[in-house]
Amino acid sequence: MKGAINAKQLRASLPSVVRRVRGGERITVIYRSRPAFQIVPLDSIRTSESPVEEDPLFEAEAVGQSHDGLSAADHDASLYGS
Repeated sequence: MKGAINAKQLRASLPSVVRRVRGGERITVIYRSRPAFQIVPLDSIRTSESPVEEDPLFEAEAVGQSHDGLSAADHDASLYGS
């Protein structure tokens, strides 16, 4: 996935990420092996709300594997509530 970084890398390299985004790059942040959110330049944000189903990250497939014994549903529940 081009323009992707995991959460640990994001914390370690935030100034670099800010420079990249200011330069126009969109960066997808991976959390627990799944795309979690995107960091995008302010001028690229849509002015109107679009349905979540149009978001390319909506129901994205896992890009890795968690080793904590929990399922993706378990992770979602802990992040977003049940």
